[in-house]
Amino acid sequence: MLVVDDDEVIRQLIAVNLTLEGFQVETASDGQDCLDRVLDVRPDVITLDVMMPRLDGWMTATKLRGGEQTSHIKVVLITARAQEDDKRRGLGIGVDAYLTKPFDPSELIQVVRDLALAAHNG
Repeated sequence: MLVVDDDEVIRQLIAVNLTLEGFQVETASDGQDCLDRVLDVRPDVITLDVMMPRLDGWMTATKLRGGEQTSHIKVVLITARAQEDDKRRGLGIGVDAYLTKPFDPSELIQVVRDLALAAHNG
């Protein structure tokens, strides 16, 4: 599990919630940090903020989907951008789930759990 958000408070909030649910959690501070670490971490699921410096969530998700070793990873976009166009853009990239901030931690946990289960079942 890799949690990617440039806001340290949100990153830690997500990481703590998922750790308490039994997930092994690593964190990254932006999209470039995510791409630099993804092959070492080898996550089943990545939560990805959209608005980040260096490399935003849209480009990060696009690069993950286009990578031979990363295209299978489940991606959850978590963003304050709740417009339908943004959701369509995420689905067009091929993200697996789209949550808007502020998010309900129990909903996040359920989405991640479902995607992790799907990743293991192939």
